[in-house]
Parts: sequence; structure tokens; C-alpha cells
Amino acid sequence: MKKFIPKNFIVDVDGVFNDGSFYYTAKGKVMKKFGPHDNDGIKMIRDKLKIQAISADHRGFSITKKRIQGDMKIPLELVSEKDRLTWLERNFDLKKSVYMGDGFHDIEVFKKVGYSIAPHNAFYLVKDEADYVTRTKGGEGAVLEACLHILKKFFKERVIV
Repeated sequence: MKKFIPKNFIVDVDGVFNDGSFYYTAKGKVMKKFGPHDNDGIKMIRDKLKIQAISADHRGFSITKKRIQGDMKIPLELVSEKDRLTWLERNFDLKKSVYMGDGFHDIEVFKKVGYSIAPHNAFYLVKDEADYVTRTKGGEGAVLEACLHILKKFFKERVIV
């Protein structure tokens, strides 16, 4: 059996890079809470993997875009849950991809990718299907932990975890 070496790291944003909470006022969605540590992990794997973020949150996309694309310099696409698998198959070789997600719709993606990761606070059925579940929650360093795990498991780099 050929050894799996990933080429892509694809991350669903809400519930993974952030805690999944949406903060509303009478005027609508105004905030999302992103953790401070995940960008450290992204910086560590940026030279090894193509990184892609996706979000289905069209109402909060400008907030997501500011953090993910603006601050973290990660390519970001708005992709609905119902179109997610089709979009991913069209744009990536999923058998050469690590995918990190937390929601029910991510289960179908988990079944197609080379390796799947769920944050600790993912929906329980998602965690049941994941190859790896982080000890940390989305928005609290789950992406950093996933990056450290990827480095250790697939690139044999000495890391703390």
C-alpha cells in the first residue's frame, strides 16, 4: 500500500477556526470569535500543503473574509453545504487531501478525503467518522493542533504533541 502524503489541507471555517457562535443584534450578524493560535499552525504547514478555507455562511462572509483571507492570507471560498462535496471534487484531488470540518454536512466529505479531522466540539456523528479528533475546540486552537498532528503524522517532524 502506498504511503499517504497529503497535498492539500482544506478547512471549513465556522466551528473550526472559530467557536461556531454567531453574535447578532437587531441589525443582524455582527461578530464571530476567532482564536489567536491557529495562524501559528498555518504558518508551520504553509510550505508543505496547499491550504484552502471554505465557508457556507453568506451572511457573515465579510467577517470571515477579514480574518481568514485578510489577516491569515488563506484562500477562501463561499461554498454552500449542499454544493460542498461537488465543489471540492472539482477543485481538489480529495484522496490527496486532509479535510477539517465540524458539521453534519462534512461527513460526506470525510468519506471521500485521504484523511479527516474534526475539532473537539464537532457534532458527535462527525467525530465518529473522523480519522482524528482534536483535544481542543474550534476557536481555541483546534487548527493549530491539527497542523501539529499533520506535521508529526505525515511529515515526521518533531513537534510537541
